[in-house]
Amino acid sequence: MLHTPAVYPCLLEQSEARGFTMPSDSKVGSMLRTLVASKPNGIFLELGTGMGLSLAWMLDGMDSNSKMISLDSDMELVDLAKQNFFGENRLELLCVDGEGWLSGYKGPNFDLIFADAWPGKYSLLDSTLNLLNVGGFYVIDDMVEQPNWPKGHGEKAKTLIGDLESKRGLKITNMDWSTGVIIAVKVDEYGK
Repeated sequence: MLHTPAVYPCLLEQSEARGFTMPSDSKVGSMLRTLVASKPNGIFLELGTGMGLSLAWMLDGMDSNSKMISLDSDMELVDLAKQNFFGENRLELLCVDGEGWLSGYKGPNFDLIFADAWPGKYSLLDSTLNLLNVGGFYVIDDMVEQPNWPKGHGEKAKTLIGDLESKRGLKITNMDWSTGVIIAVKVDEYGK
């Protein structure tokens, strides 16, 4: 049986009660926990906090010296996450426009970026990849057609996959697993 983070059952309950239609898969969460655990003293970024399901997994994998920034543009979801992760001093939760934040971010680069929102995935991809440390992971999910995809989204996903496969400085694995996961690792200074 998969060991889940302590807060995870509560987050699932809240997701169901709110009719949240985009919850992260627990397989993806478990994978993220493992990847985060491979980066002691790491700094991590989640684009799209949502209900905090993936965030719970990543926090569960982080050591005490690591830091996580998670952002979402929905104040209600950020407030809920602040309640569920109250007292978590390794976490900075932000309610911001992702594109604006990515464009203006001047802090240290990240050891893992989980792009689970439009910004950083379907927009500002190059800017986001430039925020990765060499050896850092870029992770996206929902790359296999989902029932809730709007018309034409499948073509956007195919274009994104092609873009990632063509990037110099990245090694990627495209997995037909869970909801469709791509893991990329930065192997040199991207775009330089």
